[in-house]
Amino acid sequence: MPAPRAGAAAAAPAAGVGAGATPDYITVSPSDPRFPDLVRGINQRWVAKPDYVRLVTTTAQAVRAVQEAVTAGKRLTVRSGGHCYEDFVFNKDVQVVIDMSGMTQVYYDTAKNAFAVEGGASNLQIYETLYKLYGVTLPAGSCASVGAGGHISGGGYGLLSRLHGLTVDHLYGVEVVTVDKNGTAKAVVATRDSTDASLKDLWWAHTGGGGGNFGLITRYWLRSPGATGTDPSKLLPKPPSEVFVHATAVKWADLSEDSFTRLLQNWGTWHEQNSAPDSKYNSLFGLLKLNQKANANSEIVLLTQMDATVPDAQALLDDYLAAVFAGVGATRRAMTQRAGEHAAMPQFAKPRTLPWYIATDYLSGGNPTLYGKYKSAYARKGFSATQIKAMYKHLTRTDYSNGDALLQVDSYGCRINSVKPGETAVPQRDSVLKLQYQTYWTNPADEAKHLAWIREFYKDVYAETGGVPVPNEINDGTYINYPDKDLGDSAWNTSSTSWNNLYYKDNYARLQKAKAAWDPKNIFRHAQSVQLP
Repeated sequence: MPAPRAGAAAAAPAAGVGAGATPDYITVSPSDPRFPDLVRGINQRWVAKPDYVRLVTTTAQAVRAVQEAVTAGKRLTVRSGGHCYEDFVFNKDVQVVIDMSGMTQVYYDTAKNAFAVEGGASNLQIYETLYKLYGVTLPAGSCASVGAGGHISGGGYGLLSRLHGLTVDHLYGVEVVTVDKNGTAKAVVATRDSTDASLKDLWWAHTGGGGGNFGLITRYWLRSPGATGTDPSKLLPKPPSEVFVHATAVKWADLSEDSFTRLLQNWGTWHEQNSAPDSKYNSLFGLLKLNQKANANSEIVLLTQMDATVPDAQALLDDYLAAVFAGVGATRRAMTQRAGEHAAMPQFAKPRTLPWYIATDYLSGGNPTLYGKYKSAYARKGFSATQIKAMYKHLTRTDYSNGDALLQVDSYGCRINSVKPGETAVPQRDSVLKLQYQTYWTNPADEAKHLAWIREFYKDVYAETGGVPVPNEINDGTYINYPDKDLGDSAWNTSSTSWNNLYYKDNYARLQKAKAAWDPKNIFRHAQSVQLP
């Protein structure tokens, strides 16, 4: 269904909306030609062989789909956008996949005085509807096809997060299909204003507890804390009308270990100095893409977006670039090589001003044909000399060559850090950088060498803390939306810190409390789901 006109009143659809066109959920069995598309996600490593896939279009259908799987004793998982990095949705044990592709509405709900977003809506669908109809947005991810269901529940961040916080900082409510101790499925609504403590815990658990833990998420409601009145255009943040987009690169061939070290030190120092909530740079978000040195043309790339309407925007951007590259000694060039999810962007060698939505659409990359492995970390300050040395070692290894392998170091902090660690389920609230280790390949036979490289890389960077980013002066754990099963493997995590503490720190006990209350039979589970206490 299309979203209502800007300013129009729209109530949340009743449970049976759409029943005339779709009287029941859609079942796709292995003999159906659609089946191969519905049993895998973006990461081609994970392909399931369930008995069937259910596609639901209403909350009532979702309740029924869950109930039938539970009654039959079948292991179920839920797909939103299909971007899970591990096999939490598509794995060998799953017997039923409930697919949210048919629940993609984004609309203003007068009853909740908040924007409703169904669990299958993608980032770009959300941005387009919120901005074009109401002039507002969410500080969510940059990848267009990521689904709301898992993205929001895991915390959510993106290019506007330094300016407006995490996605979950604007979460007002959630509708979840849960299963009680008697095995009965029902839809439950929990909000920020819930007076019942158990309901409040369920809402809180979805502010960063991760997907696949407590139930099937049919919809969210979004409204910023402190927003008043009933004008929908004032209930969520407004993005900049125009932004600078800039992409610059330095050739690996022009870098020594000393100049690489200087670049990483500059990047860390700049963020230490410019990540307070009200920093004049809180609208600037940079992505430092440390691509693996695969050949003579390999590059390190810095991609930046910044509000072009703030006072002295051009001078601020110039000063930032000068600080990051000070003393590096390598000539900055146009970006001519792909870097992770972003294609070459030579046309942005000089900063260009674009309308915000056009820039958002343009920068939303992704490739659903690749195999991949990912790891993450938060950094409270710039990197240690040992960490930078390990980064250089593995990015320049001559026994591994992959133009689709990189460490991306993102800007973080500012308004993200204005929220206390316990106010949401995301405990990392004083970091200034966020790291994503990535490697991609196309031939499944090559998996072992790619896994070996990224595992050894990560283990060496965090060698001082047992191979993982145990919280300390520099590190602050890992991000549940970039799940990594290696965190629970003693071969790669030799620290005394468990995977759940790396993700959730002191918030884990409250997540377990919500789990016990709302999923006591552990119906919604995966390799790193919240465990029953």
